[in-house]
Amino acid sequence: MSLQVISIPPTTGQAPTGVIVALHGWGANAEDLADLAPFLNLPDYQFLFPNAPFPHPYSSVGRAWYDFQRNEGIQESRQLLTDWLSALESETGVPLSRTILSGFSQGGAMTLDVGLKLPLAGLVSLSGYLHPITQGIKPDAFPPTLIVHGTKDSIVPITAGQNARDTLTNLGVAVQYQEFNMAHEVIPAVLNLMRSFVLQVMSVESSKA
Repeated sequence: MSLQVISIPPTTGQAPTGVIVALHGWGANAEDLADLAPFLNLPDYQFLFPNAPFPHPYSSVGRAWYDFQRNEGIQESRQLLTDWLSALESETGVPLSRTILSGFSQGGAMTLDVGLKLPLAGLVSLSGYLHPITQGIKPDAFPPTLIVHGTKDSIVPITAGQNARDTLTNLGVAVQYQEFNMAHEVIPAVLNLMRSFVLQVMSVESSKA
């Protein structure tokens, strides 16, 4: 298996100062999130939107990271994403320490699953959830993590976001958590918060250089 990826280069025409990867949700596809890139107002960044590897069972254009009803495909997507992210620097020229991994819904779950084990600049889970942590995750330092959830979310309940916040905080992850009066969606205020988070963690990375 391989990942099909929509790549949006910096609008400055210069080499990217950072990379933002965004993983779509169950039944959506890469184009779904790619439309949001301009609204983040990060012209110096390269955006990468991979398509999940599996077809969606109920949509001819939708994709899935795994079948959550049968819990099939998660191992394959986990390995595929890990290998792809680990090789990104050779493609973009940007190290993982200046790469943000983000995702919506099932993509948010995959972000937390894969991202906590990699030396990324930060993680963003939007309306996502946390897979059961069955193996010890003990890197030297976890990426700082932003978790955003809607109080009116009827697809992934607010308790899933709160559980992710509490579990990761107890693991020692630096979690920023924010609830919005919204359903299972991405509203402008969420994009503004994500932009601020990206600039914040990238500023910290720059200070280390």
